[in-house]
Amino acid sequence: MVMKLYDYFRSSAAYRVRIALNLKGLAPERVFIHLRKNAQRAADYLAVNPQGLVPTLVTDDGAVLTQSLAIIEYLDETHPAPPLLPAAPLPRARVRSLALAVACDIHPIDNLRVLRYLLHTVGVAEEQKDAWYKYWIDVGLEALELQLSRDPATGRFCHGDAPTLADICLVPQLANARRVKMDLSPYPTLTRIEAACQALPAFAAAEPSRQPDAEP
Repeated sequence: MVMKLYDYFRSSAAYRVRIALNLKGLAPERVFIHLRKNAQRAADYLAVNPQGLVPTLVTDDGAVLTQSLAIIEYLDETHPAPPLLPAAPLPRARVRSLALAVACDIHPIDNLRVLRYLLHTVGVAEEQKDAWYKYWIDVGLEALELQLSRDPATGRFCHGDAPTLADICLVPQLANARRVKMDLSPYPTLTRIEAACQALPAFAAAEPSRQPDAEP
C-alpha cells in the first residue's frame, strides 16, 4: 500500500503533519477533507476516523493513525533522520512540553468545532467568537514567549539549532494567529523562531496557501 494522508489545508493539526512529512522526505498520497463543508462527517470518512477530525495517516502497511502528535512520533520512530525529538530524557521532555502547550492548551479550545458551537449553540455574536479565539491564543503565546525567552536551551529554534516537534507545533499556531490578524509584536522570540523555520523548505512547502486544496 501507499501511505495516505487525509488533510485539509487550513487545519493546523494537519499542517504539523505536513511539516514532519516534508522534514522526513516523505510524500504520501493526499486526500482532502473539506472541514467547512463538513466532509469530515461523511460516512466514508467516519469509517476511517470515527472522530471525524484531520489529519489521519494510513501507513504503507494499512494501519490507521489519528492525532497529529501521535502521527509525528510514529514518523520519527520509523524514519529517524532527521530526529524530531532530542535523545536525552530531559531535553526530550522539554520539547514535548512545548509541543503540548500548543497542541493541548491553545489549539483545542480554538478549533473549528468549538467556534461553531459558540456561534450556533451558545449563540454568541461573531465578534464575541473572535474575541474568544484571540484571548486564548494570547494567553498561550504569552506563556510560551516567557518560557522560550528565558531558557538557555532555546537556540535558533525552540530547542537548540535544529527544528523539533516543538517548532512543528508552534509555526501552525502562529499561522492561525496571523489569519485572524492578531498582533504578534509582543512575541519576538516566537516570531524569530518562526522566521528561522519558514526559511526551511520543509516548513515553507507545508504552508496552507501552498496546498492543492487551498482557498482564499
